[in-house]
Amino acid sequence: MSREYPIIAITGSSGAGTTTVRRSFERMFLREDVHAAMVDGDAFHRYTRDELHRMFREEPERKNELSHFAVEANLLDRLEGLFIEYGEHGTGTFRHYIHAEDKQKIEAGHKVGTFTEWQSLPCGTDLLFYEGLHGGLVTEEYDIARHVDLLVGVAPTMNLEWIQKIDRDTKMRGYSQEAVIDTILGRMDDYVRYIQPQFSRTHINFQRVPTVDTSNPFEVQDIPTDAESFVVIRFRDPSTVDFPWLLAMIKDSFMTRPHTLVVPGARMSLAMELILAPLVRHLLSQRRFR
Repeated sequence: MSREYPIIAITGSSGAGTTTVRRSFERMFLREDVHAAMVDGDAFHRYTRDELHRMFREEPERKNELSHFAVEANLLDRLEGLFIEYGEHGTGTFRHYIHAEDKQKIEAGHKVGTFTEWQSLPCGTDLLFYEGLHGGLVTEEYDIARHVDLLVGVAPTMNLEWIQKIDRDTKMRGYSQEAVIDTILGRMDDYVRYIQPQFSRTHINFQRVPTVDTSNPFEVQDIPTDAESFVVIRFRDPSTVDFPWLLAMIKDSFMTRPHTLVVPGARMSLAMELILAPLVRHLLSQRRFR
């Protein structure tokens, strides 16, 4: 039975490009007149930046244990509770995590690395949209993936993901390159344990593959442009996909496997619109009204 209040989740690690996908959804929602409750996964981190730094100073051996990928460093009970409540009633509570690029919130007095107060979701929304690290997480204690109606993975090739993270965190968030590399290496175990398995549960994966040399992601370099990459799109259920139509609509696209479509990087936004908009419409058309 269809849920009255659908949930869409974008899952992928920091620096993977999930924000780009989010913007595509926001444009789609605006065009389709869809009123979405937007939730950022960073809001469910357990600790502020200052709390983490203090813990690392006092207990340096816990630094790798408390990466943002780790279960212990996040309020996953609250996240799963939000998904359950929203799916049943269209309600729930959320908050914001303040990043360096959140200029308006900083000007309003919020400090980078802290949270806003918990507040209620807007009333009368059509669906919940989550972008973060754990939208498809399954552990012995949590099964967040089962509450999601459309789960989309964003997973560029590993070296490209690291290049994007280093570029963003140094230019936009003020970290040194050495500090970003240390973070990447320190949380690798959690990435393999908690993030990568989610991409086997997604309904669709978008993976950007560069066509330029990214052999050493820790060398200072520009992010490969869209024109210098392809996007590999994998569908969990290819029987629901009109591949001939997509191939006709997306110039220079091609298939490599029965469930895999490859498009030029410059046409990633178009591909997302063509693929995801019908899925959003279907979710909303199947809503179970009381």
